[in-house]
Amino acid sequence: MRTVSATEAKQGLARVLEDASREPVLIQRQKRDVAVVLSIQEYERLTRLNVAEFRQFCDRVGAAAKEAGLTEEKLDELLRDD
Repeated sequence: MRTVSATEAKQGLARVLEDASREPVLIQRQKRDVAVVLSIQEYERLTRLNVAEFRQFCDRVGAAAKEAGLTEEKLDELLRDD
């Protein structure tokens, strides 16, 4: 991953964008990591991955709740605001 200062990124945005099409570019301000520029393809891949992982997590939680005897009726009762 290429690392550039915030000043370099500002002055050479076209180069940063070009580099980001090949690999993420880390931007630092005062030697602290502040941002990463990545291609839209990589962003979409990461987003899909996160959604898939979240769905798997929800499926595991749902299965465990069902196994423990939680029903829709019990869940509604727990969530009811009386």
